[in-house]
Amino acid sequence: MNWITNYVRPRINSMLGRREVPENLWIKCPETGEMVFHKDLEENKWVIPASGYHMKMPGKARLIDLFDGGQYEALQQPKVAQDPLKFRDSKKYADRLKESRLKTEQEDTILAGVGTVQGLKLVAVVHEFNFMGGSLGIAAGEAIVKAFERAIKEKCPLVMFPASGGARMQEGILSLMQLPRTTVAVDMLKEAGQPYIVVLTNPTTGGVTASYAMLGDLHIAEPGAEICFAGKRVIEQTIREKLPEGFQTSEYLLEHGMVDMVVKRHDIPDTLARVLKIMTKRPANDTAPVVTAAKATA
Repeated sequence: MNWITNYVRPRINSMLGRREVPENLWIKCPETGEMVFHKDLEENKWVIPASGYHMKMPGKARLIDLFDGGQYEALQQPKVAQDPLKFRDSKKYADRLKESRLKTEQEDTILAGVGTVQGLKLVAVVHEFNFMGGSLGIAAGEAIVKAFERAIKEKCPLVMFPASGGARMQEGILSLMQLPRTTVAVDMLKEAGQPYIVVLTNPTTGGVTASYAMLGDLHIAEPGAEICFAGKRVIEQTIREKLPEGFQTSEYLLEHGMVDMVVKRHDIPDTLARVLKIMTKRPANDTAPVVTAAKATA
């Protein structure tokens, strides 16, 4: 079948003058069903223009959007043991890692960078959900700890953008060990007197919610994001009751005091700059750069 797909079909298409059309040229809004051209969606920061629905935003795009002029120093991914449990379900864990790396062009789910937001130096950490659902494993845990250590060294705030299905089951207990490790890293930053802000994105669930995602000095959430430990369906099946409409969304958690504010994606950089300047006692109009950042490499 691969011979037909990889050789025969391209030969026929070239003979007939056909061109392969990418499958993701148009993206469907999950709320309204509206079809949006992917370039328009990308230019609007992955927010559906008509409905305002916030789609998942690629990690690299989020860092470029956050930092001044899209300039930042990308932190290197730490080297860790690969597939320590030799895990296999329907396919080998090692094969899943290879597929995710080819798809995302990343070593693992965490991306981190140092740069400025309106002149204020900070470290930003983002989850790439397309890499195995943004799951937290050894590599992700180590990258997060190193990012916190860099923020402590630079004496600057850290902003976290979680987007995860939780702990990575293919790494078993080794994945769960990242929960206390990252929690200790959060405590180290706070002991150093630096702010820690979490921007909760869709989805933030499982062990990530049970650790660093809910330990911020301030919790900002994007509109409509699902934020929870266990999913709504699991809870309903456990307690055998129907949960309220909008349960576990950003707006529901804001109403019940679990997050501090819900902010649209376009307003997040300005909001972060404003609150961090208050926390660090810097003048609101202070936009002088405090770090020389290198252009991020794709």
